[in-house]
Amino acid sequence: MQDEQILHESQDELGPLIVLDDKYMRVLSFGDNDEQSKLLKSEPHIPQHTYIQAMLLVLLFIKPKRVIILGLGGGGLIHALRRFDTGIKVTAVELRAQVIELARRYFQLPIGKKLSIIHQDANLFLEQGDHKKADVIFADIYGADGVDENQLSETFIANAAALIKTDGYLVLNCWKEHSQNRVLLSHLQRHFSEVRACLTGGGNWVVFAGKTKREITSAGLKSKAHSLSQQLDFTLGRSLTRFALWE
Repeated sequence: MQDEQILHESQDELGPLIVLDDKYMRVLSFGDNDEQSKLLKSEPHIPQHTYIQAMLLVLLFIKPKRVIILGLGGGGLIHALRRFDTGIKVTAVELRAQVIELARRYFQLPIGKKLSIIHQDANLFLEQGDHKKADVIFADIYGADGVDENQLSETFIANAAALIKTDGYLVLNCWKEHSQNRVLLSHLQRHFSEVRACLTGGGNWVVFAGKTKREITSAGLKSKAHSLSQQLDFTLGRSLTRFALWE
């Protein structure tokens, strides 16, 4: 970001929290050269990171009524889901109280009865398992050093699967090196019927684990992606070219 200014700078037990701003973009950072969330202020519903764009490919397979988001950040997924369907009930779970405060203060986080923000460790939230089952769980738990390793564990995946409806999905945001993680794949295959994945241009490996198998042709996906792109107001085609079964 050029001509950026620091709107906020603080620290909690997990490290720094910084909000940067230029005329067009707002960024939430957890450290030097770190970009956790990025918001286009004039059009907050358009994800600025390719991994969020890729995570939304799950909407090709299911129209969710209830979703759980593990890891709030600046609320990029919430903005995009609101654009898709204002009726979706969203529960976002965030470990850091200051992240919740910053998302509300600086990142235009929507308010209303359809959005619930829970200040809790995502692992504990899943372990307790006392939430209504969701159509989709999005897991995007990152710190300044990368993905939370708990997100890759069988316990996490099993607990998430238990909170997902019979035709629902778990969407994991990982790094591209996790595409070689056969242990992670085996955990997913143990609890889900079908596992797809997408390599993003930003170096993320986004995983889509479905409770039921869905037969859909390449032409069918492209047609659906075109329609979904119009709903979301950005083009999904780039992510779709790297989207395939993970076997």
